[in-house]
Amino acid sequence: MSAQTMNTLIEDQVLDLLSKMTLEEKVGQMTQVDFTVIGIPQDQNPTFPIDHQKLEEAVLNHHVGSILNTPFTPDNKAQSIESWRKMLMTIRDVSLKTRLKIPVMYGIDAIHGASYTQNSTLFPQAINMAATFNTDLAYQEGVITAREVRASGLHWNFSPVMDIGRQPLWPRLWETYGEDVHLSSAMGSAYIKGHQGDDFSAPDKAPTCLKHFVGYSFPINGKDRSPAWIGERMLREYFLPAFEAGIKQGAPTIMINSAEVDGIPGHANFQYLTTILRDELGFKGFTVSDWADINRLYTRDKLAASPKDAVKMAVMAGVDMSMVPFDFSFYDLLLDLARSGEVPLSRIDEAVSRILTVKYQSGLFDFDRPTPDPKDHFATPQAVETNRQAAHESIVLAKNVDQVLPLKKEARILVTGPTANLLSVLNGGWTITWQGDAEELYPQEKSTVLEAIRKKSSGTVTYIGGQSFDDEIDIDRAVSEAANHEFILLCLGEKPYTETPGNIDSLMLEPRQQKLAEALLKTGKPVILLTLGGRPRIITALAEKAAGVILGFLPGMEGGDAIADILFGDYNPNGKLPITYPRNTNDIVLYDHKPIEAFEWNVYNPLYPFGHGLSYTQFETSGLTLSKQQLQMGENLDVSVNVKNTGNQAGKETVLLYLNDVAASVSRPVKQLKAFKKIELTPGQQQTVTLSLKPDDLSFIGVNLKRIIEPGEFKVMIGNESRSFTLIPSSESSL
Repeated sequence: MSAQTMNTLIEDQVLDLLSKMTLEEKVGQMTQVDFTVIGIPQDQNPTFPIDHQKLEEAVLNHHVGSILNTPFTPDNKAQSIESWRKMLMTIRDVSLKTRLKIPVMYGIDAIHGASYTQNSTLFPQAINMAATFNTDLAYQEGVITAREVRASGLHWNFSPVMDIGRQPLWPRLWETYGEDVHLSSAMGSAYIKGHQGDDFSAPDKAPTCLKHFVGYSFPINGKDRSPAWIGERMLREYFLPAFEAGIKQGAPTIMINSAEVDGIPGHANFQYLTTILRDELGFKGFTVSDWADINRLYTRDKLAASPKDAVKMAVMAGVDMSMVPFDFSFYDLLLDLARSGEVPLSRIDEAVSRILTVKYQSGLFDFDRPTPDPKDHFATPQAVETNRQAAHESIVLAKNVDQVLPLKKEARILVTGPTANLLSVLNGGWTITWQGDAEELYPQEKSTVLEAIRKKSSGTVTYIGGQSFDDEIDIDRAVSEAANHEFILLCLGEKPYTETPGNIDSLMLEPRQQKLAEALLKTGKPVILLTLGGRPRIITALAEKAAGVILGFLPGMEGGDAIADILFGDYNPNGKLPITYPRNTNDIVLYDHKPIEAFEWNVYNPLYPFGHGLSYTQFETSGLTLSKQQLQMGENLDVSVNVKNTGNQAGKETVLLYLNDVAASVSRPVKQLKAFKKIELTPGQQQTVTLSLKPDDLSFIGVNLKRIIEPGEFKVMIGNESRSFTLIPSSESSL
């Protein structure tokens, strides 16, 4: 059956079902409640966590269309695959008792794998996946995540985050694909393609959800769920394109910005949710609120005069489904608003049609749809190997003085620091629990950094540290032990976190970590600094004295082994920074800055620039050529460059193509990434890489806030080379 025929069939089914539904059933479809609404309290130690009476109250009497799993999972932790399957079958069976047999859609934050299912394949977090610059790996992550989510019986994944990570203080920076528009769009699109395939009703596929539309990631004070001030040009230039890419890739749901932009909370922003999202970007799916954010229009934002006004405001702005989450208040209030005519039935029908369409597209009305067999679809050896490769490619070697790395396996190594012997610091939030900090729940067969090093080493490895992140480390003992070792691996960084609990006041490292580092650097022993965590904490003074620096960020469950492989040279590092690593707390200048930011007394001087990453071999680019020196409007431009491995071992290199519009009616960045390709070369091997610039790559948001292309000179940059071309004027200069 063709896609067009299928869409027509679903449209007819939705219209037929909608005509049979009562107002109560329609409003129920717009209501999403947390698992706790149907669950048995944890302190009752149930053998099965669903309260059947509560479930029937939710589904049969309030007709809820969706249940979600956020902080408050059953027992507040990941469940076994068998438990999930039993729970979802129970929910399905109650759905079959409803008058019209409308399925309940269960949503979950599986943001780096099936994170709430025990022993699933948990990938590097998004910031690390971006550091791979490998869209094939993003695609494979999507394939494996969808397969394991569906094998768990779950339906809908609240992922990927398409917010752009341009505020390093923000505690959800690591959930993004970094600061660059093109990289974020490419990686997110690849993930969605893998997760959904061509038909997300397939037994091993599932719908995705783009988060968080739009501007959430750019709070001016760096704190989660706090105001952003984003002019419309910046919104359209930096924050909308990744969402547009996700929509084009077919993501059928979108979660809304939990905060506010320019004084308008995301859940009340008709301009964003309807005018831009629907009318301009052509989004056909449904929107879902974030956690309790409709009611917060009243309690927090003081936009609404009452909870009832808040519901009306949000629904009329364009919110289709409400993550209430703990009660049926949204259901009751929206019923009252519909009965009084304050919210027209046409708006409710519109929202419910969108929700039902996605449920049909997801195959949920096929109650006998097979659930993938865990034996063949869950944590397979191939999935684990793909995960290990993603971890390998995501780790950035930032400094390597006199080739101190890789270390010999017989080397005597002192390992210390709060991130050396914990699995949680490799994974971060949304891992087994909401905050990801329940170390005792992590699978013990996986390796911490220390454990992985000990497995590989044939020399003396001494560890000085505690059992948890906050344990004090005996600095005097560490300094004394350093005398007996050739190298020090100093493991610093952050404890796990996400959302508001992850707010910080400074990017500086904690004083106790700083004190430990300074003492060890004074020993004169070569120090390898390894950082783990979701943000670029300031390490400048330490990095300048360290012999080697490895930026690990959050490399996932295979991260310990991947780091050990790199330390000992069993893997040649090739990760590249997807963010600009700042030199100091207030020196936040991104790679695609404007000329004014590096003019006269202003300088661009990060500790490590976007795209930085070393290898154990060397690569040389040369012979940059353009297919044309003059380009007509609407034409593509091919850009070729030679890349040679001039070192003595095989390695991977990412070719990054940057573009600069030399003069334009709106100031343009000094450079912007427009294309990239990762290649692998043996020693002495040379390859010609060709990348294409499309007309849209030359565009920007003009004075009239419309996307335009202006004729003139453009500069192409790869490596240390640059070439210019001229775009010839044309009357057709508007996209």
